[in-house]
Amino acid sequence: MIRTLITRWRQGHRTIRYPDALAVLPERFRGLPAIDSAQCPNGCRECVDACPTGAVSVEGGHVRVHLGRCLFCPECAQACPHGAIGFTTDHRLAVSDPRDLLTDGREYRLARQLDEASMRLFGRSLRLRQVSAGGCAGCEVETNVLGTVVFDLGRFGIQFVASPRHADGLLVTGPVTRNMAAALEKTYAAIPTPRIVIVVGACAISGGPYRGHPEALDGAASVGPAVLYVPGCPPHPLTILDGLLRLLGRIGS
Repeated sequence: MIRTLITRWRQGHRTIRYPDALAVLPERFRGLPAIDSAQCPNGCRECVDACPTGAVSVEGGHVRVHLGRCLFCPECAQACPHGAIGFTTDHRLAVSDPRDLLTDGREYRLARQLDEASMRLFGRSLRLRQVSAGGCAGCEVETNVLGTVVFDLGRFGIQFVASPRHADGLLVTGPVTRNMAAALEKTYAAIPTPRIVIVVGACAISGGPYRGHPEALDGAASVGPAVLYVPGCPPHPLTILDGLLRLLGRIGS
């Protein structure tokens, strides 16, 4: 016992200080894309052709990336011969409006606080039922790790619960396979109203790499509009945490 106590004392405070202190991620982390359309000559579509999910497009002379489809793989950056596209280490990616997922590098509108009525209900205590609707376990692992001592999601009044009857909202991961569609809809229906929906990962937003597959429904749109969209494949725990805190007004613009 004494050895355990000494080891714990040496470890010190293990919970990250975010959002009170900025998070510093390693250089290998691929976050918010950096796009410089001025470097892209007319007619070049090498980044578009390289993208495995159709997330990259060129419109009106501007390169655009749909982060709801993006897998954050380096294929587009490696294919571009002009250095017009790359990735930063900025983990802040969650948005409130799915239209904001389309970025050309000039502006990216992050998630906004819930409306006043919803804040009165969920602002201090938010209980979520998480459903893996055919996911590969990538997003599920990143979501689960938020409950560890490092992130300690409970200190913000946010908790994952086992029963939808105890939940305020639904958090969906996975592309929503046909086998999981009924279970997802029943879980959503069992959550007392008013309820919110949060979608995490490219699969839940758009189908991800399974987009267009006959056994996938291309995301969680079937259960209704979401209040938070967290892109990534999978998103970093800090990306999920940042989105949740912005949704509850714990982080400003």
